[in-house]
Amino acid sequence: MVRGNVAGFMPENINVPWWKTLNRYHWFVFIVATAAWVLDCLDQQLFVLARDNAVKALLPPGTSKDDLRWYGGLAQAIFVAGWAVGGLIFGALGDRIGRARTLAVTVLIYSLCTGLSALSRTFTEFAFYRLVTGLGVGGVFGLSVALVADALPDLARPKALGLLQSLSAVGNVTAGLCAMSLSGMNPAESWKYLFWIGATPALLCIFIMMRLKEPQKWLEARAASKAVGGRAMGSYGSLLGERRWRSSALLGMLLCVSGVVGLWGVGFFSGALVTPAIETALKAQNLSPAQISEGKQWWTAANLIVQNIGAFFGMLMFSKLAQGIGRKKAFAIGFVCAFASTILFYRCFHTRADIWMSAVMGFCQFSLFAGFAIYLPELFPTRLRSTGTSFCYNVGRFIAATGPFTLGVLQKNLADKAVMALGAGATDIAKDAAKLDAFRDAACWLAGIYVLGLIVLPFLPETKGRPLPEDEELKKA
Repeated sequence: MVRGNVAGFMPENINVPWWKTLNRYHWFVFIVATAAWVLDCLDQQLFVLARDNAVKALLPPGTSKDDLRWYGGLAQAIFVAGWAVGGLIFGALGDRIGRARTLAVTVLIYSLCTGLSALSRTFTEFAFYRLVTGLGVGGVFGLSVALVADALPDLARPKALGLLQSLSAVGNVTAGLCAMSLSGMNPAESWKYLFWIGATPALLCIFIMMRLKEPQKWLEARAASKAVGGRAMGSYGSLLGERRWRSSALLGMLLCVSGVVGLWGVGFFSGALVTPAIETALKAQNLSPAQISEGKQWWTAANLIVQNIGAFFGMLMFSKLAQGIGRKKAFAIGFVCAFASTILFYRCFHTRADIWMSAVMGFCQFSLFAGFAIYLPELFPTRLRSTGTSFCYNVGRFIAATGPFTLGVLQKNLADKAVMALGAGATDIAKDAAKLDAFRDAACWLAGIYVLGLIVLPFLPETKGRPLPEDEELKKA
């Protein structure tokens, strides 16, 4: 009998629809893993949408806009840092004690702490809950990807992983729809409802713990590891200490840094450009302050939805490219397009009519994340698959956590120079316009992070058509 992991076997080239290779349990695994990641993304975006209103409600009245922006960046940095730590912790646990049970723990953590965020009475409490939420959120991607990679047939693996990541846009769009539905509420209260919605994924844990089994590949790897004297499962010492896996881990991490920083350091701050443009348009209509506030919330949510509709198709397109021309060529195209679309958006977005640019930027920036889902599991053996995937995907978040501050500091320095150049008689309108232009410039400079991905690519292996890697000594066990 020929197995999918026999050397030289190229399952992607077989002309059989991938979904026809799945049985009922394969579909169950795929649906549960995808649901965990989709709901994880829902929680992420609910935070992005609720963050500014939550910070404003929890800080003393009269706090300046600059201070509100700083605390908003701090809250996001804390969340992303927790995400990075959680990814490293739970990624290793997934290899050591199993993907299924660890996934249940992470879903429970992020959903419960999202709900608790709504009960915050101070910014300190809010920051604590966001930190713990980040721990749970960070573990889900690596666990879901490793679970699908190990449980599904080789022919289905890359297609299923690309679809899993593409469907993350559904969670993001759902978050936008939730925010739209609450746009008529008082902003000082609506953020709490968004976080309560984010508590619902806890129900998924029931299905994970009751029916989801550990993949056979993981069980075999654990048994083989014991047979050769306990070869480390989920060990960072093994991941970074063995040359073969260390190279993949470090280069894969740099590849992900480029995409993660680009999205979380620049892409998710598109609202800071969209909101002033929308506010200006609404004020020109002589609307009341309440109507302007409602309109800003609605259009901020609409921008997220449009961005993620583009993201969905971008990730599907990347998956198709990765199957056709290979992972590395697809990444090269993706990084160039992400850089160009980011420059286009931050240079050219001025009015509501330009909202289509959000879709283009979302298409290009998010497409890279389909590549991470497909490519990262193909770099590591079963005993290190969750660990390696989580390491690559999450270490970049420590750097991404500094993104809001880097963008803020760069924007402030550019804005101070621009305002100074206006002279002492400049109007507030002229100063605000100069500050907005400085923000555009800062975002464009930070978009240069995508060049890092292009630099790293030549040193990484092409994995299209190759079996998943394994330790030679474990193969013989």
